[in-house]
Amino acid sequence: MDFVKNYLESVHFEFHRYKTMGEKTFAQLNEADILWKYQEEDNSISQIVKHIVGNMHSRWTNFLTEDGEKSWRKRDSEFEDPYTTKTEMIAAWEKGWQCLFDALATLNSGNFNSHVKIRNEDHTIVEAINRQLAHYASHIGQIVLLGKMIKDKNWVSLSIPKGQSKAFNKEKFKN
Repeated sequence: MDFVKNYLESVHFEFHRYKTMGEKTFAQLNEADILWKYQEEDNSISQIVKHIVGNMHSRWTNFLTEDGEKSWRKRDSEFEDPYTTKTEMIAAWEKGWQCLFDALATLNSGNFNSHVKIRNEDHTIVEAINRQLAHYASHIGQIVLLGKMIKDKNWVSLSIPKGQSKAFNKEKFKN
């Protein structure tokens, strides 16, 4: 298989996987939960989402032609005034992901060897995408951990629940 096609399919799958993890966490939470903080200086789920969304719009808008750190981005404000409702938060989340997936859809063998800038540093397409994939994965991990802390015993696992690995593997390897 063509490397470019394979790579783009792979990152598209991974971005969707992390998006789904966030959404499965949101589904378990109520309005108050998205604003919960472990300590006063910590970020709530809503603030983390606001940061991810701000980053997505900055990095993926005009991905191939403009620096990924836009002059209009106000990063510090992403950690202030969180979204106050799940509806508002999820609507922003969807717009951020749409910006990302729209940018990925423009990539092909003809432009894949381009270089892009992030904060005036040169990146290959692979480096820029991997940077963002790692960044979003780390924040979505925070969102999942916060969700788990909030829900405690009522948390519905997003992966193989504790004590069920043997049964899971038995099912996976039965053929």
